[in-house]
Amino acid sequence: MASFPSGCTMVFGGSGGIGQGIVRTFAEQGSDVAIIYRSRREPAEEVASQARAVGRAASIHAADVTDPASIQSVVDAAIAEHGRIHSVVWAAGPLVNQRYLSETPMDEWRHAFEVEVHGFLATTQAVIPHMRDQGGGSFVTLGSTGHDMWANRDGMSVAVKASNEQLVRGIAKEEGRYNIRANSVRVGVIDAGQLHELTRQGQIDQRWIDNTHKLLCLKRWGTAEEIAHACVYFASNEGAYTTGQFISVSGGFGV
Repeated sequence: MASFPSGCTMVFGGSGGIGQGIVRTFAEQGSDVAIIYRSRREPAEEVASQARAVGRAASIHAADVTDPASIQSVVDAAIAEHGRIHSVVWAAGPLVNQRYLSETPMDEWRHAFEVEVHGFLATTQAVIPHMRDQGGGSFVTLGSTGHDMWANRDGMSVAVKASNEQLVRGIAKEEGRYNIRANSVRVGVIDAGQLHELTRQGQIDQRWIDNTHKLLCLKRWGTAEEIAHACVYFASNEGAYTTGQFISVSGGFGV
């Protein structure tokens, strides 16, 4: 098991496919969890029950991450419930339709930035004063392996997550004096959430699968738990001297 400071890990997007795996893994590794969801209450409750089954305290909180007041409300609620937030894992984000940049509707582009980038910045602004008072903390964002090699038709995801990766570096630089760390896990193709929905919609087909496998050293998709274990390292005491960094969990995409 990993070791953590007292308090909880807040998982934004904790009801999603990867988010649920992150919640379960943090609980199994010894951290209490506060699960933040937008509208999918049932999976949030289910994964909270799974966390409690392994002996961890778990709470669920609904939030609209495009509204800073809503974010502040769930941060206050998590502190009231758990006493302290030692880590924030940012796994929130809309479905990313597979489009070329030249064909990306501006409203989808703006919405993605509003949710992922503005939402993440608002969350850091809500949590950082608390972390300073508590002697430190950790932020972990989910980035994209498209930062390592451009992935056609995934530009909306890559550009948005690249913005957050720069915010991570800024937080690491500015807040390190308060023992606040920030890191990024670059996510490859994961057998969960978005992959399943895009396949159902027909945006991902056998040709896409075959072409993507050619770019992987490991000829399989990743799991949510494999992303989660990288997040655990960054958030735990074992990663206490690591900040401003990224790791690609992608099966060797782009090598």
